[in-house]
Amino acid sequence: MTPRIYRLGLSVLLTVFCIAADASATRIKDLADIEGVRDNQLMGYGLVIGLNGTGDDIKKSVFTKQAMINMIKRMGMAIPEDVFKQMKTDNVAAVMVTAQLPPFARPGSAIDIQVSSIGDASSLSGGTLLMTPLKGPDGNTYAVAQGPLAVGGIAFGGKAAKAQKNFPTSGHLTGGAIVERAVNYALPPSGDLLYQLRDTDFTTASRMAEAINAHFGSGTAKPMDSRTVKVTKPSRVKGDVVSFISDLESIEIEPDRPAKIVVNERTGTIVMGQDVRISTVAVSHGNLNLVISEATEVSQPNPLAAGTTVAAPATTITATEEAGNLVVLPMGVNLGEIARALNAIGATPRDLIAIFQAIKAAGALQGELVIL
Repeated sequence: MTPRIYRLGLSVLLTVFCIAADASATRIKDLADIEGVRDNQLMGYGLVIGLNGTGDDIKKSVFTKQAMINMIKRMGMAIPEDVFKQMKTDNVAAVMVTAQLPPFARPGSAIDIQVSSIGDASSLSGGTLLMTPLKGPDGNTYAVAQGPLAVGGIAFGGKAAKAQKNFPTSGHLTGGAIVERAVNYALPPSGDLLYQLRDTDFTTASRMAEAINAHFGSGTAKPMDSRTVKVTKPSRVKGDVVSFISDLESIEIEPDRPAKIVVNERTGTIVMGQDVRISTVAVSHGNLNLVISEATEVSQPNPLAAGTTVAAPATTITATEEAGNLVVLPMGVNLGEIARALNAIGATPRDLIAIFQAIKAAGALQGELVIL
C-alpha cells in the first residue's frame, strides 16, 4: 500500500468516525440550562392606528373607543362629549402586545414583540402600534413597544365573497420594544451553578456529571437528582465564571433517550423512538367496509289502467371484509423492523395507532405510548 493511499484511507476513516461521533454526541448547552437564567413573559394593551377601514367596530368593541378617549385626554386635548359619541374607530384596533424578555437584558436593548387583535378588526395590515408599556407579572413596566407592524397575511373581498391568506389579525415587529428595566440576576462569583436538564433522566444527569469531572477534574460536578446537576468551579481553573461556563457547555455527552411512541389521533401522526422494543406478538389486520345506500322505487299502473303511482323507499346494504393478514413480530425487533412489518400488512397511520394501542394493552410493548 502506497503512503498516498494509506493517508487517503486514514482520512476517510477519521471522517466517518467524526460523523458518527457528531451524530450521537450533544453539547451540554443543548441539554441543560442554568437555574434562574430564563426568559420572562411581558404583556401590554395598546392601539394600532392607520388601518384602511379594517379596524374595530365602535358598536361592538366599546373598549377601543374608551382607550381612544383616554389617550386623547392624556394628550391634553379637551373634546366635547358629543364629539366622542360621533367618533368612528374603523381605522383603529385594540391589540394585546406580548414579548419575551431574555435573561441579562439591559435597559436600551431591543426585543421582538407580537401584536394580536382582541376586537373585531379584520386586518392589521399597514397599521402602526402606539406607545405601549409591557408589564411583567409583578405589575412593573419592563419595556415599551412602538412602531409599524409587519403582517404576514392579507384579507380582501366584499359582501358576497372574501379571500384571505394566513392571519391578518396578528403581526410581528422585530426589535419593536425597548427594555426599560432589567431583571435582577447575576452569576455567582464562586462558580457554584445548578444546571437543570430539559428532559428529566437519571442516566443523562449521571453522564453529564462524569463528562464534566473528566474534563475539569474529580469533584467538579455532582448529580443532585434526575434533573439537577451541581457544578462548582475548580480553584485551579483560570478565568472568570463566564469563561468557565463557556468551556463547560461545549462538552459533548450522549443523552439517554427513553423508549417512547407518540401518536396524534387527530392528524394520524406517529413518531417512534429508536429504542422502542416489543415482545413476540402476532398482529392481524383486516378492514370491514359497510356501505348503505338509499333509493326510491316508483311503482305506477299500466296505461289505461285504474290505479295510482306509489313511491316507496328502498335501502341496500353491502358489507365486504378484506382478508386479514397475520404477521408475527419477533421479540426485540427495532424501529426499522417494526415499520417494515406493519407496512407489509398495508396498515395506514390510523390503523397503526390502533395496532400500537392493542400491542400496549397486550403488554408486549416495552416503551411508553403517548396519545395526544
